[in-house]
Amino acid sequence: MLFGGIEAGGTKFVCVLAEEPNRIIAKSEFPTTTPQQTFERAFRFFRDQAVGIGDLAAIGIAAFGPVDLNRDSPTYGYITSTPKPGWAKVDFVGQFQHEFNLRVGFDTDVNGAALAELNWGAAQGLNTFTYLTIGTGIGGGGFVGGALMHGLIHPEMGHIRLPHDWEADPFPGNCPFHGDCLEGMAAGPAIEKRWGAPAAQLEVDHPAWALEALYLSYGLVNLICTLSPQRLILGGGVMKQTQLFPLIWRKVPELLAGYVQDAAILQRIDQYIVPPGLGPEAGVLGAVALAIQAYQSQ
Repeated sequence: MLFGGIEAGGTKFVCVLAEEPNRIIAKSEFPTTTPQQTFERAFRFFRDQAVGIGDLAAIGIAAFGPVDLNRDSPTYGYITSTPKPGWAKVDFVGQFQHEFNLRVGFDTDVNGAALAELNWGAAQGLNTFTYLTIGTGIGGGGFVGGALMHGLIHPEMGHIRLPHDWEADPFPGNCPFHGDCLEGMAAGPAIEKRWGAPAAQLEVDHPAWALEALYLSYGLVNLICTLSPQRLILGGGVMKQTQLFPLIWRKVPELLAGYVQDAAILQRIDQYIVPPGLGPEAGVLGAVALAIQAYQSQ
Protein backbone atom coordinates (compact mmCIF):
# COMPACT_ATOMS: atom_id res chain seq x y z
CA MET A 1 0.00 0.00 0.00
CA LEU A 2 1.33 3.45 -0.98
CA PHE A 3 1.22 6.60 1.10
CA GLY A 4 2.26 10.16 0.35
CA GLY A 5 4.02 12.31 2.90
CA ILE A 6 4.77 16.03 2.96
CA GLU A 7 7.12 17.58 5.49
CA ALA A 8 6.12 21.20 4.96
CA GLY A 9 8.74 23.52 6.37
CA GLY A 10 9.04 27.26 6.15
CA THR A 11 12.27 26.85 4.17
CA LYS A 12 11.63 23.71 2.11
CA PHE A 13 9.07 21.02 1.33
CA VAL A 14 10.05 17.36 1.37
CA CYS A 15 7.64 15.05 -0.45
CA VAL A 16 7.91 11.27 -0.34
CA LEU A 17 6.14 8.21 -1.60
CA ALA A 18 6.36 5.35 0.87
CA GLU A 19 5.30 1.73 1.13
CA GLU A 20 3.73 0.73 4.42
CA PRO A 21 5.02 0.91 7.03
CA ASN A 22 7.87 3.33 6.32
CA ARG A 23 9.96 2.39 3.28
CA ILE A 24 10.56 5.51 1.20
CA ILE A 25 10.61 4.68 -2.51
CA ALA A 26 10.65 8.20 -4.00
CA LYS A 27 11.56 11.62 -2.64
CA SER A 28 11.69 15.24 -3.79
CA GLU A 29 12.87 18.40 -2.00
CA PHE A 30 12.23 21.96 -3.15
CA PRO A 31 12.13 25.46 -1.65
CA THR A 32 9.00 26.81 0.02
CA THR A 33 8.07 29.73 -2.22
CA THR A 34 4.48 30.93 -2.72
CA PRO A 35 1.64 28.58 -1.78
CA GLN A 36 0.52 28.23 -5.41
CA GLN A 37 4.00 27.40 -6.72
CA THR A 38 4.86 25.09 -3.85
CA PHE A 39 1.59 23.17 -3.92
CA GLU A 40 1.85 22.71 -7.69
CA ARG A 41 5.32 21.16 -7.33
CA ALA A 42 3.96 18.79 -4.69
CA PHE A 43 0.95 17.89 -6.89
CA ARG A 44 3.29 17.18 -9.80
CA PHE A 45 5.51 14.94 -7.68
CA PHE A 46 2.63 12.72 -6.56
CA ARG A 47 1.02 12.63 -10.02
CA ASP A 48 4.31 11.69 -11.67
CA GLN A 49 5.15 9.02 -9.08
CA ALA A 50 1.74 7.39 -9.41
CA VAL A 51 2.43 6.56 -13.07
CA GLY A 52 3.43 2.90 -13.23
CA ILE A 53 3.55 2.45 -9.43
CA GLY A 54 -0.04 2.61 -8.21
CA ASP A 55 -2.55 4.86 -6.55
CA LEU A 56 -2.03 6.53 -3.22
CA ALA A 57 -4.09 5.35 -0.25
CA ALA A 58 -3.76 8.65 1.65
CA ILE A 59 -1.52 11.69 2.08
CA GLY A 60 -0.08 13.01 5.32
CA ILE A 61 1.00 16.61 5.90
CA ALA A 62 3.30 17.57 8.77
CA ALA A 63 3.33 21.35 8.55
CA PHE A 64 4.95 24.43 9.98
CA GLY A 65 2.43 26.59 11.75
CA PRO A 66 0.52 27.75 13.57
CA VAL A 67 -2.19 25.59 12.02
CA ASP A 68 -5.88 24.93 12.73
CA LEU A 69 -6.35 21.33 13.88
CA ASN A 70 -9.94 21.68 15.11
CA ARG A 71 -12.08 19.55 12.78
CA ASP A 72 -15.18 21.52 13.76
CA SER A 73 -13.58 24.81 12.73
CA PRO A 74 -14.38 26.42 9.35
CA THR A 75 -10.62 26.90 8.91
CA TYR A 76 -9.59 23.33 9.78
CA GLY A 77 -6.50 22.42 7.78
CA TYR A 78 -5.38 26.04 7.36
CA ILE A 79 -2.06 27.61 8.21
CA THR A 80 -3.13 30.54 10.36
CA SER A 81 -0.96 33.34 11.79
CA THR A 82 2.46 32.33 10.51
CA PRO A 83 5.04 35.08 9.95
CA LYS A 84 6.01 33.27 6.70
CA PRO A 85 5.12 35.83 4.00
CA GLY A 86 2.15 34.81 1.87
CA TRP A 87 1.26 31.72 3.90
CA ALA A 88 -1.12 33.08 6.52
CA LYS A 89 -4.74 31.86 6.14
CA VAL A 90 -3.84 29.27 3.49
CA ASP A 91 -6.15 26.22 3.12
CA PHE A 92 -3.51 23.47 3.07
CA VAL A 93 -5.66 20.36 3.55
CA GLY A 94 -8.42 21.53 1.25
CA GLN A 95 -6.02 22.00 -1.67
CA PHE A 96 -4.79 18.40 -1.46
CA GLN A 97 -8.21 16.89 -0.86
CA HIS A 98 -9.52 18.71 -3.93
CA GLU A 99 -6.55 17.67 -6.06
CA PHE A 100 -6.43 13.98 -5.14
CA ASN A 101 -9.80 13.15 -3.51
CA LEU A 102 -8.03 11.24 -0.74
CA ARG A 103 -7.97 11.19 3.02
CA VAL A 104 -5.42 13.71 4.27
CA GLY A 105 -3.76 13.40 7.67
CA PHE A 106 -2.75 16.77 9.06
CA ASP A 107 -0.80 17.94 12.08
CA THR A 108 2.16 20.06 13.08
CA ASP A 109 5.59 19.04 11.85
CA VAL A 110 6.69 18.24 15.41
CA ASN A 111 3.60 16.18 16.25
CA GLY A 112 4.16 14.27 13.01
CA ALA A 113 7.78 13.60 13.92
CA ALA A 114 6.65 12.52 17.39
CA LEU A 115 4.22 10.02 15.85
CA ALA A 116 7.00 8.59 13.68
CA GLU A 117 9.34 8.33 16.67
CA LEU A 118 6.60 6.50 18.60
CA ASN A 119 6.02 4.04 15.77
CA TRP A 120 9.58 3.42 14.62
CA GLY A 121 12.11 5.48 16.59
CA ALA A 122 13.29 6.67 19.99
CA ALA A 123 9.85 6.82 21.63
CA GLN A 124 8.78 3.21 21.07
CA GLY A 125 7.03 1.82 24.13
CA LEU A 126 6.37 5.23 25.71
CA ASN A 127 3.05 7.01 26.19
CA THR A 128 4.21 10.46 27.36
CA PHE A 129 7.15 12.14 25.67
CA THR A 130 8.14 15.38 24.01
CA TYR A 131 9.68 15.98 20.60
CA LEU A 132 11.39 19.33 20.10
CA THR A 133 12.90 20.60 16.87
CA ILE A 134 15.52 23.34 16.96
CA GLY A 135 16.19 24.77 13.53
CA THR A 136 14.87 27.73 11.56
CA GLY A 137 12.31 27.94 14.34
CA ILE A 138 11.68 25.97 17.51
CA GLY A 139 8.61 23.80 17.81
CA GLY A 140 7.49 21.08 20.17
CA GLY A 141 4.87 18.39 20.36
CA GLY A 142 4.51 14.81 21.38
CA PHE A 143 2.24 12.51 23.33
CA VAL A 144 0.57 12.73 26.72
CA GLY A 145 -1.16 9.62 28.01
CA GLY A 146 -0.93 7.95 24.61
CA ALA A 147 -2.51 10.80 22.62
CA LEU A 148 -0.97 13.49 20.43
CA MET A 149 -0.90 16.89 22.12
CA HIS A 150 -3.88 18.94 20.95
CA GLY A 151 -5.87 21.50 22.86
CA LEU A 152 -7.04 25.03 22.27
CA ILE A 153 -4.73 24.94 19.24
CA HIS A 154 -1.54 22.91 19.55
CA PRO A 155 1.61 23.26 21.66
CA GLU A 156 3.80 26.26 20.89
CA MET A 157 6.79 25.24 22.98
CA GLY A 158 9.15 27.46 21.05
CA HIS A 159 7.45 30.53 22.48
CA ILE A 160 7.81 29.81 26.19
CA ARG A 161 9.52 32.62 28.08
CA LEU A 162 13.00 32.32 29.56
CA PRO A 163 15.08 34.02 32.22
CA HIS A 164 17.16 36.60 30.37
CA ASP A 165 20.27 38.04 31.94
CA TRP A 166 20.52 41.26 29.93
CA GLU A 167 23.97 42.07 31.30
CA ALA A 168 25.44 38.70 30.32
CA ASP A 169 23.52 38.55 27.02
CA PRO A 170 22.24 41.89 25.65
CA PHE A 171 20.87 40.23 22.49
CA PRO A 172 17.17 41.28 22.37
CA GLY A 173 15.91 38.15 20.67
CA ASN A 174 14.71 37.42 17.16
CA CYS A 175 11.04 36.47 17.53
CA PRO A 176 8.77 39.01 15.78
CA PHE A 177 6.04 38.31 18.35
CA HIS A 178 7.88 37.93 21.67
CA GLY A 179 11.49 38.99 21.20
CA ASP A 180 13.40 36.87 23.71
CA CYS A 181 11.26 33.71 23.94
CA LEU A 182 12.96 30.33 23.46
CA GLU A 183 12.73 30.55 19.66
CA GLY A 184 13.83 34.16 19.70
CA MET A 185 16.98 33.30 21.63
CA ALA A 186 17.93 29.79 20.47
CA ALA A 187 16.65 29.07 16.95
CA GLY A 188 19.08 29.04 14.03
CA PRO A 189 18.37 32.61 12.86
CA ALA A 190 18.92 33.90 16.42
CA ILE A 191 22.32 32.19 16.54
CA GLU A 192 23.31 33.72 13.21
CA LYS A 193 22.05 37.19 14.14
CA ARG A 194 23.80 37.16 17.52
CA TRP A 195 27.16 35.80 16.35
CA GLY A 196 27.28 36.94 12.72
CA ALA A 197 27.54 33.45 11.22
CA PRO A 198 25.27 30.41 10.77
CA ALA A 199 25.47 27.69 13.42
CA ALA A 200 27.16 25.29 11.01
CA GLN A 201 30.08 27.71 10.56
CA LEU A 202 30.84 28.18 14.26
CA GLU A 203 33.68 26.22 15.83
CA VAL A 204 32.88 23.41 18.26
CA ASP A 205 34.44 25.37 21.13
CA HIS A 206 32.78 28.68 20.21
CA PRO A 207 31.08 30.43 23.19
CA ALA A 208 27.81 30.25 21.25
CA TRP A 209 27.30 26.65 22.32
CA ALA A 210 27.42 27.19 26.08
CA LEU A 211 24.83 29.96 25.73
CA GLU A 212 22.72 27.86 23.37
CA ALA A 213 22.80 24.94 25.80
CA LEU A 214 21.76 27.24 28.63
CA TYR A 215 18.68 28.52 26.82
CA LEU A 216 17.68 25.07 25.57
CA SER A 217 18.13 23.68 29.08
CA TYR A 218 15.87 26.38 30.52
CA GLY A 219 13.25 25.34 27.98
CA LEU A 220 13.65 21.63 28.74
CA VAL A 221 13.38 22.19 32.49
CA ASN A 222 10.09 24.02 31.93
CA LEU A 223 8.81 21.10 29.86
CA ILE A 224 9.99 18.52 32.39
CA CYS A 225 8.19 20.31 35.21
CA THR A 226 5.04 20.93 33.16
CA LEU A 227 4.54 17.73 31.16
CA SER A 228 6.71 15.16 32.99
CA PRO A 229 7.78 13.44 29.76
CA GLN A 230 9.30 9.96 29.88
CA ARG A 231 11.81 11.12 27.25
CA LEU A 232 12.82 14.31 25.47
CA ILE A 233 13.80 13.96 21.81
CA LEU A 234 15.71 16.87 20.27
CA GLY A 235 15.87 17.16 16.49
CA GLY A 236 16.35 19.89 13.91
CA GLY A 237 19.33 21.44 12.17
CA VAL A 238 20.85 23.12 15.22
CA MET A 239 21.02 19.80 17.06
CA LYS A 240 23.31 18.46 14.36
CA GLN A 241 25.88 20.26 16.50
CA THR A 242 26.18 17.19 18.68
CA GLN A 243 28.48 18.97 21.16
CA LEU A 244 25.25 20.48 22.51
CA PHE A 245 24.05 17.22 24.03
CA PRO A 246 26.76 16.84 26.71
CA LEU A 247 26.34 20.52 27.62
CA ILE A 248 22.59 20.03 28.01
CA TRP A 249 23.03 16.78 29.96
CA ARG A 250 25.08 18.72 32.51
CA LYS A 251 22.97 21.87 32.63
CA VAL A 252 19.47 20.36 32.97
CA PRO A 253 20.11 18.58 36.32
CA GLU A 254 21.85 21.71 37.56
CA LEU A 255 18.80 23.85 36.77
CA LEU A 256 16.41 21.27 38.24
CA ALA A 257 18.46 21.55 41.45
CA GLY A 258 17.47 18.11 42.73
CA TYR A 259 13.73 18.82 42.61
CA VAL A 260 12.77 16.06 40.15
CA GLN A 261 14.09 12.88 41.73
CA ASP A 262 14.16 10.16 39.10
CA ALA A 263 16.93 7.87 37.89
CA ALA A 264 16.22 8.84 34.27
CA ILE A 265 17.57 12.30 35.07
CA LEU A 266 19.94 11.55 37.94
CA GLN A 267 21.67 8.49 36.43
CA ARG A 268 20.71 8.05 32.76
CA ILE A 269 20.20 11.53 31.36
CA ASP A 270 22.01 10.60 28.13
CA GLN A 271 19.15 8.14 27.54
CA TYR A 272 16.50 10.64 28.64
CA ILE A 273 17.45 13.60 26.42
CA VAL A 274 18.26 12.06 23.05
CA PRO A 275 18.43 12.74 19.30
CA PRO A 276 15.70 11.29 17.06
CA GLY A 277 15.96 7.56 16.53
CA LEU A 278 14.97 8.19 12.90
CA GLY A 279 17.59 10.90 12.45
CA PRO A 280 16.83 13.48 9.76
CA GLU A 281 14.00 11.30 8.40
CA ALA A 282 11.83 11.82 11.52
CA GLY A 283 9.93 14.74 10.01
CA VAL A 284 9.05 13.24 6.66
CA LEU A 285 8.31 9.83 8.17
CA GLY A 286 6.01 11.72 10.50
CA ALA A 287 4.04 12.81 7.46
CA VAL A 288 3.87 9.19 6.30
CA ALA A 289 2.69 8.14 9.76
CA LEU A 290 -0.08 10.77 9.59
CA ALA A 291 -1.15 9.39 6.20
CA ILE A 292 -1.33 5.84 7.58
CA GLN A 293 -3.28 7.08 10.60
CA ALA A 294 -5.75 8.93 8.34
CA TYR A 295 -6.25 5.86 6.15
CA GLN A 296 -6.80 3.55 9.13
CA SER A 297 -9.37 5.93 10.63
CA GLN A 298 -11.77 5.73 7.68
